[in-house]
Amino acid sequence: MSKVYARRVSIAAGSAAALFGTLVLSGQSAQAAPPSPPSAATARTYLAQIKQQPEGPQDGYSRAKFPHWIDQGKSCNTREVVLKRDGKNVHQDGSCAAVSGTWVSPYDGATWTKASDIDIDHVVPLSEAWKSGAAKWTTARRQALANDLTHSQLIAVTDNVNQEKGDKDPAKWLPPKTSYRCQYARMWVWVKHEYGMTADSAEKAALKKILDRC
Repeated sequence: MSKVYARRVSIAAGSAAALFGTLVLSGQSAQAAPPSPPSAATARTYLAQIKQQPEGPQDGYSRAKFPHWIDQGKSCNTREVVLKRDGKNVHQDGSCAAVSGTWVSPYDGATWTKASDIDIDHVVPLSEAWKSGAAKWTTARRQALANDLTHSQLIAVTDNVNQEKGDKDPAKWLPPKTSYRCQYARMWVWVKHEYGMTADSAEKAALKKILDRC
């Protein structure tokens, strides 16, 4: 299987099977990015379609209600899939743990060579999702969001930056690397639109401002 075909499979399908079949057992560079979000123009259309509504209560929220990281086959879980996908020259041991590689965090541009310095960020935080409609979802749907390899919901980033983000929406937090903010807004809108989540007025205003400048 050619490298070109392997990249196309992982980008188009975003599936764990494709990722592992082409990348896990090699030390070659991976996709080094989550699935590409829609264009800014499409994201603006999607944003207009997202229902504007105040955030719901945090009551009852627990990360355990969004089961992750789930098994993706070949002894690997979702975190390891994303580490492989978003890194370069990533080598994994027999348990699928990343033992070497290089990761460049798109949020701040920092480069890391230890997987322990990397968090897998939920672009739309799970707490944010809960307050935007996921409280009423089935556990299976929440699990799908928390492990989504098909849309731009998971990304390998600097752990400290991810912790600073917490569960904040774009009205309260944006990537420190300003050149990445357009991409981030497109990713956020794609995920919220795909899952039918709501957005509050400040969040929609912040996203519109970014997308209008893309």
